[in-house]
Amino acid sequence: MMFKDKNETMFLIIMRLCFLWHREEEDGAKVVRVENLNNPYKGQENFDKRFKLTLNKLYAWSLVDYDRVVMLDADNLFLQKTDELFQCGQFCAVFINPCIFHTGLFVLQPSREVFKDMVHQLETGKENPDGADQGFIGAYFPDLLDQPMFHPPLNGSNLDGQYRLPLGYQMDASYYYLRLRWRVPCGPNSVITFPGALWLKPWYWWSWPVLPLGIQWHENRRQTLGYAAEMPVIIVQSIIFLGILAMTHLARPSISKLCYRNSDKTTSLIQTGLKFMAIWSILAAYIVPFAIIPRTIHPLVGWTLYFLGSTALSSIAINSFLLPAIQVFVPLVGIFGSLLVMAYPWYPNGVVRALAVFGFAFCYAPIAWGSVGKVMARLQVSLEREQFLPKLAESSPPSGFNKLY
Repeated sequence: MMFKDKNETMFLIIMRLCFLWHREEEDGAKVVRVENLNNPYKGQENFDKRFKLTLNKLYAWSLVDYDRVVMLDADNLFLQKTDELFQCGQFCAVFINPCIFHTGLFVLQPSREVFKDMVHQLETGKENPDGADQGFIGAYFPDLLDQPMFHPPLNGSNLDGQYRLPLGYQMDASYYYLRLRWRVPCGPNSVITFPGALWLKPWYWWSWPVLPLGIQWHENRRQTLGYAAEMPVIIVQSIIFLGILAMTHLARPSISKLCYRNSDKTTSLIQTGLKFMAIWSILAAYIVPFAIIPRTIHPLVGWTLYFLGSTALSSIAINSFLLPAIQVFVPLVGIFGSLLVMAYPWYPNGVVRALAVFGFAFCYAPIAWGSVGKVMARLQVSLEREQFLPKLAESSPPSGFNKLY
């Protein structure tokens, strides 16, 4: 949240969920700790539990030491200074939807009376379509659409009343991906927001280059908060992955010989089980790194560690089941190629970029399918080899055995 107090002094308060208490002095942050507001809508049918605590935004109205508050979500990306927002009135927000304003950024004038009334309406069960801050605040200010557009006074004075903020203060990142540039004529083009898919928020390392703007968000983070919290885990994981690569390269482990009766049924079951183990070990090599790499690390570090981890875990499957390395690494090559296609910076617009990704996928699909066939064929050959799965029992006795009796 950004604040402007009654002495015209501005502060920037950065609200973070992790490691906040360790870095208050270092970051120069002023932290206001509050008790969670009870969300009375958590039992309604369409409620998304990730919005359970978003009603804590209402505490912004209780910050009466300040003359104006600009409430911000963490997925806002600032392109330029927006100090003029402090000149807006008692409540100002942006309509990124034609009929519903967005609560990812809004300006308010703190008021104990308004805060108490909001809490009272929560307790009395005021209607809320989504059970989150968006629905509640939207219902609390139902007439904002009819209010005038905000234009900051040139003399620096503060306005009174409610105002609609120009779209440039909350530009939906989806608009950018269509043209790969901003063409919003009705605003200052100051703030980008990411209201779309939850798992493609800009702080996740895998969101770039799927969504190109994510790298700008991380650049801002690198210059402010940094990545000190995640780096110890990254270093440990890198050492583990490098150790796995070294061990599989030097030791080249082989599966111990197994002895079974020479029964077609038994041999078939064992081979089927080993096939499933091989397939799942390859899949795990591509899935496990996604699960264990810190989600909020810088994308360049995240993707580098992902490729290192996938290579290391794939090497286990390759050496354990005697699989062809090139074919096992084909999916990794495909992922790397798709990232390069998406990260190419000179597309004229988003449509051409989407077509390029589709073209790459179309050309890559036969290669991927062929590699799957070769891996399965090689696995079958490995399983049928005597040194991999020997059949010892029920074999005919040695030729000299009958001569002795």
